[in-house]
Amino acid sequence: MRTTKIEGKCVQDWITEYPLLHELIATKEVFWSNPNYELFQAGIKKILLNENGVKDAEERLTRFAPYIAKVFPETRELNGIIESPIVQIPSMQKHVEEIHELELPGRFLLKCDSHLPISGSIKARGGIYEVLKHAEDLALQHQLVTLQDDYSIMDSEKFRNFFSQYSIAVGSTGNLGLSIGIMSAKMGFKVTVHMSADAKKWKKDLLRSKGVTVVEYKEDYSKAVEEGRKHANSEPNCYFVDDENSSDLFLGYAVAASRVKKQLEDMNITVDEDHPLFVYLPCGVGGGPGGVAFGLKLLYQDHVHCFFAEPTHSPCMLLGLATGLHDKVSVQDFGIDNMTAADGLAVGRPSGFVGKTIEPLLSGCYTVSDDELYKLLYALIETENIYLEPSALAGVFGPVQLMKEKEGQEYLQNHQLTDRIKNATHIMWATGGSMVPAETMEEYRQKGLKLSRKKN
Repeated sequence: MRTTKIEGKCVQDWITEYPLLHELIATKEVFWSNPNYELFQAGIKKILLNENGVKDAEERLTRFAPYIAKVFPETRELNGIIESPIVQIPSMQKHVEEIHELELPGRFLLKCDSHLPISGSIKARGGIYEVLKHAEDLALQHQLVTLQDDYSIMDSEKFRNFFSQYSIAVGSTGNLGLSIGIMSAKMGFKVTVHMSADAKKWKKDLLRSKGVTVVEYKEDYSKAVEEGRKHANSEPNCYFVDDENSSDLFLGYAVAASRVKKQLEDMNITVDEDHPLFVYLPCGVGGGPGGVAFGLKLLYQDHVHCFFAEPTHSPCMLLGLATGLHDKVSVQDFGIDNMTAADGLAVGRPSGFVGKTIEPLLSGCYTVSDDELYKLLYALIETENIYLEPSALAGVFGPVQLMKEKEGQEYLQNHQLTDRIKNATHIMWATGGSMVPAETMEEYRQKGLKLSRKKN
């Protein structure tokens, strides 16, 4: 643990002021209810982004749908719209209840962004969207398209040659790199992905197979982003996708909300005061879960309750929110190692932009151990035949923390939800998994099996 001061106070003073830090430093599973959470009408006034930005993003994705359908055949069933299903997981719900000896009232749903087309993770939303927005900006600027054109014309040598004059760079633990790399290379951009030590080898190999330049670092995510930013600044015509500060990424993720709303309506699921919606979102630097939560709050306001899920060894957003320090603090400042099997969530310093933006609308955060992630991974395969990567299971632990922890019960009481939770819908956001190689997934499954047997 470092001994220098953080914002004028030594580490021990911060720990004294915020006792929760004792639990975080000990890498225990915790539940934190956000004291700065506000009713929607008050909270939204503090946020610069609004529904117009989300609408603009939706319209842009619609313009690009003909192009997407043409170059990615797997999207043709939905006419070029990149979307994932929501499925009910009642057998998993029963299993989690039995293992944790808890009653978990309401309905369990899994939002399968793990199976989004093209790059197989939630990053296929924001990441691909930002590449498309940059491509559109360049094409409009050079009068190669109008907003009324059929964007499938971009699938041509003319456009690929044009985009090849430009490059794109990003820093990533893996999944954002996949979405940025695959989309940029398809359009013709030169693209470099700066990958942290946590990034899995298969993700690097896949990117290289698509013609993407991959630069590897021995350090964590923050270093990869820092070097990616330097690279972009030093190269003419290079655009940097800034996972820590991008409003475009954020708005691309937010588009998910209107699609979820339609999916729930198609399933005859009501969301209102008497039928609350709880959403559990795995969180790394914060852009994906922050954007999704923002979009859901715009639509459902006080009837939706969003929680971020983080590994016990990488609780950066919880740390930033709980102390109010946001991106001025890292988990390493408090001696937490940022080492986790949940590679997509292995982030030591949160996005200050996301933390400050979502703070008045976020219900809380919780942490989950790697062992629990593996056990949940194995259980989901056994009960529902659904395969996810470890980080994507973080959301499934949400109802357990909400119902088991004292702070979770207090949240329900304070928001008059104790009686209504029996009518609740719980959405666990599955953030990645469908592109994991079979042999790697089998290793995950075996680890989960071993840990499950050990407990029993």
